[in-house]
Amino acid sequence: MVLRLLQLLLILAVARAIWRLAKGVLEGAGYPRVGEPRASAVKLVRDPNCGTFVSPSSALATRLDGQTHYFCSEKCRREYERR
Repeated sequence: MVLRLLQLLLILAVARAIWRLAKGVLEGAGYPRVGEPRASAVKLVRDPNCGTFVSPSSALATRLDGQTHYFCSEKCRREYERR
C-alpha cells in the first residue's frame, strides 16, 4: 500500500515537471500564458535631441514649425528649442 502511494506521488511529480517544462518552452517561443491577454504593441517615437525612444502618451510634446516633436525630458526639450 505504501509502495503504491509512493509510486503515485513519483508519477505525479514527474508529470508536473514535464508540464512545467512544456509550458516554459511554449512561453519562450512566444505563445501567451493561458488566461492572460496578449500584450498590445505601443508605438514609440524618437526624441530628436538625444535619440531615446519614448511613448507619445508619456513624453513631453512641443509643436515647432507645424510638427509635433516628442522629448524624453525637459532638458532635451530645452536643448532642442535652443538650436
